[in-house]
Amino acid sequence: MHEHSKIDEFFLMHIEGLVQLHKAIEAKPNDKEILAVAKENGFSDKVIASLWNVSEMDVRDVRKSHQLTPVFKMVDTCAAEFESKTPYYYSTYERENESFKTDRPSVLVLGSGPIRIGQGVEFDYATVHAVWAIQQAGYESIIINNNPETVSTDFSMSDKLYFEPLTFEEVMNVIDLEQPEGVVVQFGGQTAINLAEKLANAGVKILGTSLEAMDTAEDRDKFERALKALDVPMPPGKTATSVEEAVAAANTLGYPVLVRPSYVLGGRAMEIVEHEDELRTYMEEAVHVHSEHPVLIDRYFYGKEIEVDAISDGEHVFIPGMMEHIERAGVHSGDSIAVYPPQSLSATTKQEVIDQTVKLARGLDIVGLLNIQFVLYNDKVYVIEVNPRASRTVPFLSKMTGVPMAQIATHVILGKTLKELGYDEVYHTEPDRVAVKAPVFSFAKLRRVDIHLGPEMKSTGEVLGRDLTLEKALYKGLVASGMNIPRKGNVLFTIADKDKDEAIKLAHRFDRLGFQLLATKGTADVLQNEGISVQNVHKIGEGKQDISSIIREGGAQLVINTFTKGKQPARDGFRIRREAVEHEIICLTSMDTAFALLHVLEMMSFATEPVPKLQQATSKEEVHA
Repeated sequence: MHEHSKIDEFFLMHIEGLVQLHKAIEAKPNDKEILAVAKENGFSDKVIASLWNVSEMDVRDVRKSHQLTPVFKMVDTCAAEFESKTPYYYSTYERENESFKTDRPSVLVLGSGPIRIGQGVEFDYATVHAVWAIQQAGYESIIINNNPETVSTDFSMSDKLYFEPLTFEEVMNVIDLEQPEGVVVQFGGQTAINLAEKLANAGVKILGTSLEAMDTAEDRDKFERALKALDVPMPPGKTATSVEEAVAAANTLGYPVLVRPSYVLGGRAMEIVEHEDELRTYMEEAVHVHSEHPVLIDRYFYGKEIEVDAISDGEHVFIPGMMEHIERAGVHSGDSIAVYPPQSLSATTKQEVIDQTVKLARGLDIVGLLNIQFVLYNDKVYVIEVNPRASRTVPFLSKMTGVPMAQIATHVILGKTLKELGYDEVYHTEPDRVAVKAPVFSFAKLRRVDIHLGPEMKSTGEVLGRDLTLEKALYKGLVASGMNIPRKGNVLFTIADKDKDEAIKLAHRFDRLGFQLLATKGTADVLQNEGISVQNVHKIGEGKQDISSIIREGGAQLVINTFTKGKQPARDGFRIRREAVEHEIICLTSMDTAFALLHVLEMMSFATEPVPKLQQATSKEEVHA
């Protein structure tokens, strides 16, 4: 093995020891000595359960019956130079325990764990503010989190910090020791929410929104029934536990459909499907469908997405703000540019969103934070989803409104009412400034990732821009996100057929600003037929000066490429997008983002067009008409 892998023999020896232990565990179910050795070597209850063909709870019961429980050691932040007193603990299967329960009542907050796409540091912001509110309320604050790169894992934040994986076993070990008044799961994203059911079944009190209410929001069938009872419209949808069920559901709903697994964060494995062949491919390759985790299939509405964060005490509802997304529904909310306050929504639409938010918060028995995503389609507001937890937009709205949302929600979770906290209004007064939340992407580092934006989240961060007008706020946000906005040069269009009508409007406006237009043949023909001056460029592989060569040689300062399905177009589109990213050229895959950038350019530039001819007037009335 050493010869083949070049892994040092020291490590191979230890790996071999773990393999032998793995076999010994499997061979001796319920053996106390083997179980003790397994725990000392880091085998989790879940892994042992799979080897013994029992449940995780069964292993936990056996372990506790033999008094096989971990102790907690204080992290030595002083390098043994003098005694460490920081309340920062980790578990180990040794003898001496260094963490002791105090006399104060405590509340345990579950963090969000490792930062990854779909679950970023925004959740840690909410965790920290929750801890502050718990301390203000007179409780001892305890955090479980295992990410050293977050503020919540700074030992000065909480009264006690347990640096532990966010699994059922590790959380229960802390609960067994600390005996908190309850556990808060709302601020740890989907990681914490996914633990709620197991914790509740083990007798742990979940503070805030109940497990039943969370399940109603997360379970498709229960959610549909609840919305029907509340008379809140949503896009028609169905669930499927097999390929044929999915095909039948899509045929009933009508294409396009949005398909996704249940219980996901970050839009993982979510896709907009236009035809039956695409749906069959998705069902067979993208997901493992079965009765416990069905696939959700929704009729896809290509409208404006609206997002709301709200706080409910079970009776009263307070909405700090609503946001509209620049990109239409179909781009994940984490990858969209969000604008607060909304700039294009009518007063009627905003009131409808407010009314539906209040109705949903009360009807679903939400206590604490909730996030709702709506779509505005044909002047009607539909609910896309309700998340009974803090969302990634909580820090953005908190900063832009001055409302400490996570702190207010925590006080509500601990028993206060919104009125007691001084929040009598339903909707917070909107400011006279415009704020923009722009996503940050790391595509240059993620070499094989397609930069095409869709329902699956791909951004790795976000920035804020704020100013008197939308265009100025957008400019600040786009520049802060790393976009080097060109003031002149060439714009390269390669557009899917479904987007060509919008591309005409876009091209006209870029032409007026003095940009030179380049396009592949299909797009160029459409633009030339509209009287727009455009240079035809070769597709990939059609000549020496093909589209990829132009990008590599700096012949385009901006690329607008919308997604075309099908093997060859999809492959060519991927290469075009990757070429642009790797040569630090702005590449936009959403027409809405392109129009937003165009607004910024028009704000920064003077149009280059001739003065119109003076019209002949035959009377004074016509001159002043």
